[in-house]
Formats: sequence, structure tokens, C-alpha cells
Amino acid sequence: MITVNGVETQWNDGLTVAQLLAREKFTFKMIAVWIDDSVVDKEYYATKTIPDGANVQVIHNISGG
Repeated sequence: MITVNGVETQWNDGLTVAQLLAREKFTFKMIAVWIDDSVVDKEYYATKTIPDGANVQVIHNISGG
């Protein structure tokens, strides 16, 4: 199991950030992701795997004036 934004969810071996975002339907273009308090650069979403027991935070970045 992993925790995503405070909610426990299923984990599977080899789960990448990109797969998690697709599965959880995070489609907003401006997203920031942290795994266990470490930021994940967007260029690594397809290859960065999430370890079992991880705490993942997905934040939608919103700008405006």
C-alpha cells in the first residue's frame, strides 16, 4: 500500500509516477509530485518507481492574478 494525498491506495511492484497519475486520473498539466518529501522532476515521471509504503503528494499548481 502507498498513501496518495492522505488516502491509502494499492501499490504494485514497478509502479511509476506516470502510471499512478494515470490510474488516479491526475490529468492537470501543472502538477508537482513528492515521494516521501522528495520532489520528483517531471522528466522522470515515466521512469521513477514508487516504493511500497511511500507517502506520495500530488499537488495541482494554479496560477492567476
